[in-house]
Amino acid sequence: MLTTLTTSYTDTSASDLAWALGREPLPALATLDLELSGTKLQLRLLGASHQVLLEEERGICSETVACIPGSSTPLPLGVAERVGDWEYEFAARVETLSSGQFNGRAQELIALVSDHPNGLAGVFPGDPHAFTAMLAQRHEGHVHWRTWHAYPQDGQLVATRTRVGVRVAAAL
Repeated sequence: MLTTLTTSYTDTSASDLAWALGREPLPALATLDLELSGTKLQLRLLGASHQVLLEEERGICSETVACIPGSSTPLPLGVAERVGDWEYEFAARVETLSSGQFNGRAQELIALVSDHPNGLAGVFPGDPHAFTAMLAQRHEGHVHWRTWHAYPQDGQLVATRTRVGVRVAAAL
């Protein structure tokens, strides 16, 4: 699903992004509700980037990557944590591209996500390459999502990957 977001940038560069786990739902500009083999997932585009809410019988997991006022947790390269009965893994990278590379990659990602049944992309007004996009799937008992945050003014693309699955008990 592709939407035009009716707001201006709140996070104006990759360095403004912060990561948080377990935050309450924030106001969203667009959402996509999914059910992936018994797991409820809500992809949320915020004026300040993204939030994913995952809900199953065993609990709730919330990931926020956004410009979070007062946050002291910058965007990490990687995180592995236990969240209730789940194993949570997160990775992020920032790519700096030339203008031509950036525009081509932006067009590819927007097309990929907007045409996917489990995808949500939002384009910010004023620049067709200023966007946040999210894509989710369930594979081998895990829920996965990827996100992309585009900053055309700097030629930067922030890509994240998350995997959440049931914690496996250690064999004795």
